[in-house]
Amino acid sequence: MGTDTVRAQVADEAAGRRREQRGWYFYDWACSVYSTSVLTVFLGPYLTSVARSAADADGFVHPLGIPVRAGSFFAYCVSASVIVAILVMPLAGAAADRTGRKKPLLAAAAYTGAAATTGLFLLDGHRYLLGGFLLIVANASVAVSMVVYNSYLPQIAPPEERDAVSSRGWAFGYAAGSLVLIANLVLFTAHGSFGVSEATAVRICLASAGLWWGLFTLVPLRRLRDRRTAAVAPPVHGWRQLAATVRDMRGKPLTLAFLLAYLVYNDGIQTVISQASVYGSEELGLGQSTLITAVLMVQVLAVAGALGMGRLARTYGAKRTILGSLVAWTVTLAAGFFLPAGRPVWFFVLAAGIGLVLGGSQALSRSLFSHLVPPGKEAEYFSAYEMSDRGMSWLGPLLFGVTYQLTGSYRDAIVSLVAFFAIGFVLLARVPVGRAIRDAGNPVPDRI
Repeated sequence: MGTDTVRAQVADEAAGRRREQRGWYFYDWACSVYSTSVLTVFLGPYLTSVARSAADADGFVHPLGIPVRAGSFFAYCVSASVIVAILVMPLAGAAADRTGRKKPLLAAAAYTGAAATTGLFLLDGHRYLLGGFLLIVANASVAVSMVVYNSYLPQIAPPEERDAVSSRGWAFGYAAGSLVLIANLVLFTAHGSFGVSEATAVRICLASAGLWWGLFTLVPLRRLRDRRTAAVAPPVHGWRQLAATVRDMRGKPLTLAFLLAYLVYNDGIQTVISQASVYGSEELGLGQSTLITAVLMVQVLAVAGALGMGRLARTYGAKRTILGSLVAWTVTLAAGFFLPAGRPVWFFVLAAGIGLVLGGSQALSRSLFSHLVPPGKEAEYFSAYEMSDRGMSWLGPLLFGVTYQLTGSYRDAIVSLVAFFAIGFVLLARVPVGRAIRDAGNPVPDRI
């Protein structure tokens, strides 16, 4: 084979890889709007208000006959969605690795979540149970879809590109969140000019996130390529597959050590994402427009933060950069406890601190884990990763809800989040990632 032919093949492979990478970015673009507009901004305060309208004289609702303080209902639903995701994610990971047909699984999870999110337009009056059900379906669906989505990363990016590719994906997601939040802010603040009530404006914002999610999922479904497995293994139950993955990981204890660290500090991150608006509205007395503006600031700064931390990782390595971000998280959340009520400027300062570390800490964690995955077991291992990412992130919201149930104060609950980042820092610092990558059978990048 001639030199020119080899060069042409290499160029074609690189062009095909870049095309897949661009398509891959668009799933972050599609589903991140759900995380931003629905989970972070609108649904927490709105579902809480719907639950309060259905509450008894003591402020309790009674789903399935269980007395629940209305202010805790949203947090409990987030925790319930995580439990559902834990049951389904191993099935998705096992099917993706066994068949190699990832795109149908990605489509099924994405469009289930998008449909449930669009259905939130029906959330009004006293329909808090409908809202809770749709939240559980949508939140579990996005977690399942991310198992399949993340498992593409080792296949579409060689080791030296993964930090940058993962960071660009997160940046795409935060850019989309920013654009949609601007439209949300215009509709919400000028709802009277559009001839709709404030509640209807919120419901339109919720439903539009589902439509956006469904529409832009078409791009990765067209551009990503299924890689069929050489031999189709007999069907394996998802939980058996997960048990087999855990047994396999026991031979790679450093990969397990990283997952444990990630489980702890990511629990704090996910709790901040899902509960920040409730904290701002209920504890600090901030209006919805202030919350939208603050989250928009987070989205804009998260784009710069994800790309900037990706550059830092090239100089200092992903592990050190993540550790630095955990220090910043700890300081920011500790300061959040002391925020004065009714003072938006300090909430904006807190939002700026969160935005600068949010995207980068998540993107670099994803790319760092991709180096710890044995070749051929991407979806299987990313199923375990996603259970650490979203599937096991039930403790923070649960603790948040229980603390409010017992004390009636969201301010007390935020203290617990500092511990997640501090403990996660200690656990991650103890992981020798270079040796972990070698143990997984992968080449060690120059900077890691």
